[in-house]
Amino acid sequence: MVHVRLEELEKYAEENNVPIMQKDGIDFLTNYIKENNIKSILEIGSAIGYSAIKMTLVDSDIKVTTIERDVNRYNIAVKNIHDFNLSDRINIINVDALEIDLNDKYDLIFIDAAKSQYIRFFEKFEKNLNTNGVIVSDNLSFHGFVEDDSKTNNRNTKQLVKKIRKYIDYLKEKPNYKTIFYKMGDGVAISIKLD
Repeated sequence: MVHVRLEELEKYAEENNVPIMQKDGIDFLTNYIKENNIKSILEIGSAIGYSAIKMTLVDSDIKVTTIERDVNRYNIAVKNIHDFNLSDRINIINVDALEIDLNDKYDLIFIDAAKSQYIRFFEKFEKNLNTNGVIVSDNLSFHGFVEDDSKTNNRNTKQLVKKIRKYIDYLKEKPNYKTIFYKMGDGVAISIKLD
C-alpha cells in the first residue's frame, strides 16, 4: 500500500509542477541513509513531504525535521505525513528556513529549497550537524544547465545557474568538509564533516 501511495505523491507532484527529487536521486539518498545508519535528519524545503516521507520510511528509528515556507505546500505536506502515519516521526515547520534557529543536532542535513540561498542555508545550519555528519545538496545540475548554460536564453535561469556554480565552488573549497559530487537525479553533493 505504501508503494501505491508514494506513486500518488509522485503523480501529484508531476501534475502540479511541484519539484520533488528525481527517482534515482531519492533512491540514492535513501540508500545512503540506510548504509550509513543515519537516524536524525533536517530537511530544508519540504514541498509536499515526499522526500521526508521516503527518508523516514528507510528505518523505524529515523526522525526528520523538515522546514517549508510555502503555506499551501506545508498544508499538503502535513496531510501527506499524516496519511502515512508518520506525524510522530516527522516534525514539519512552516517558516522561512533563514528565519529559524534550531538547537538540535542531526546526522544528515538535506538542502533542497531555494537554490539561490544554498550557501546561506549551509552556513546557517552546519552548526546543527553532528560530528561526522553530512550535508546533502540536491539540484546541482539544474536540468543540465549548470554544465551547459547555452541551453537556455532565460536571464533568470542564467543567474540561478551562476549561483549554483558559485555554491559548487564553495563546497569544493570549504575547509573541514570533503564533498563528493554524484551525477544522480538532478545532481547531488554529499559534504562530509571532517572534524
